[in-house]
Amino acid sequence: QVQLVESGGGSAQSGGSLRLSCVASGYTYWRHVMAWFRQAPGKEREGVAAIDTKGNTRYADSVKGRFTISQGNAKNTMYLQMNSLKPEDTAMYYCAADSEYCLTDYDRKPDRLEFRFWGRGTQVTVSS
Repeated sequence: QVQLVESGGGSAQSGGSLRLSCVASGYTYWRHVMAWFRQAPGKEREGVAAIDTKGNTRYADSVKGRFTISQGNAKNTMYLQMNSLKPEDTAMYYCAADSEYCLTDYDRKPDRLEFRFWGRGTQVTVSS
């Protein structure tokens, strides 16, 4: 059974930093895409960043230059380093993974791609 668990959320001041982690267990795929999504109350889900097993990455325009997605050596751990945080980054952040997709699939609909595996989310709150 695949399980994704996020950690590292919390509160930060505007301009501060947080680092999110996502660990996938029961996950032995040699090729996959892992991604971070976020959803704020009353807003649609937004694709934040994605990475494939080769280390290729994608970012939403709203976070480019501020957030960095990376993965661990075992490829079942993903990180999101969030710098220069803004109040509009406040949201629940979810990690997702799927072996059926490549980044080209993600590019077509970065906010709507239906990943098979999801974490429960971790809250990020940025105050001004």
